[in-house]
This record gives sequence, structure tokens and C-alpha cells, in this order.
Amino acid sequence: MSIVSPPDLVTLDQFLLIPRDDMDRELIRGEVRERPMTRRNRFHAKAEANLARLIGNWVANQTEPTGAVYSGEVGCILHRNPDTNVGIDVAYFSLETIASQSNVTTMIDGAPILAIEILSPSDQQAEIAEKVGVYLDAGVKLVWIVDPHFRTVTVHREQTPPVLFNVNQSISGESILNGLELNVAEIFD
Repeated sequence: MSIVSPPDLVTLDQFLLIPRDDMDRELIRGEVRERPMTRRNRFHAKAEANLARLIGNWVANQTEPTGAVYSGEVGCILHRNPDTNVGIDVAYFSLETIASQSNVTTMIDGAPILAIEILSPSDQQAEIAEKVGVYLDAGVKLVWIVDPHFRTVTVHREQTPPVLFNVNQSISGESILNGLELNVAEIFD
């Protein structure tokens, strides 16, 4: 029996030195994950724009500021030692997380409260499942997996089975994002 040694872990600083090319890369627990650059389609783009707008409207209507919404593969440092750096389609961060940022990096250092991933045709089930696990392990309270093809949203929370919502239903921020309620159809229309 041969002994396989684990791969050398990559730090965030090393990861950021990798030249940009036609590969989509993330750093998960110190390991570089790469795949050919995903070609987004209009359904993905529409869902992302709608979600950012709908959540942004909810944020704007809060009597007390509670956080901020970001979209467009926002770079997020979820964990250190080993480092985890991901791009999130749409994310909602607390004001405390946003206020603690420095000018050292353009990425947000800290987990969002809500992370939303919008599926692309090239996404693999195993990759999405791993990413949900990474988010929940990092302390993300709500993870929404949005499927433009089936027009559904699957909600993941720690220690709770996932729940699937379709265009005939509403989705909420539950007690975590109090008052946030969206008709699933609004995400895709």
C-alpha cells in the first residue's frame, strides 16, 4: 500500500499571484479549484440582477441600516488557515462585517449572512454541494441555490434539511433577515 501525501496548501497571497486566464478559480480550504470559465447566460444574468435589486430594495426600506448587498462574483474570504476565497453571485453582509474591511484587499474578509449562488449550465452537483458546505461551515446563515432552468430556489441552513421553493411560492429571510420576503417568480421575471 502506498501512502499518498496531502497536497501543499495554498495561501490567499499565493492564490492571488496566479495569473488570470480563461480559468475560473476558487480557493477552498487551501486547495485551488479550477474549471474552464463559465459562460453566463441571460437567464443567470437576469436572476442575479433581480435578486440584487429585490434585496437592495429591502435594505433601502429598513428603518435602521442592517447591512449591504453585493453582486457580480463578489470576492469573499471565508476562512483563514487554511484559506478559503470564493466568488459569490449575490451576497448580503452585516454592517459589522462591512465596517471591519481594510484597504489591504478588494475582497470582503468575512462570511455573509446570505449567500446566493445562481446555477449555470456547466455547474456540477458535487461542486454546488461542496460550496454549500463551505458556506455553512464558514458561518453563512442562509444559502440560496437559484436554478434559472427549473425556476426554483433551494434554501440551505445549518442543521436543517434543504427546502425547495418554486415560482408559485414566496421565499423569506426568515428570522435572520426579518421582513425580507420575495415571490420566487420575481427572481426570474
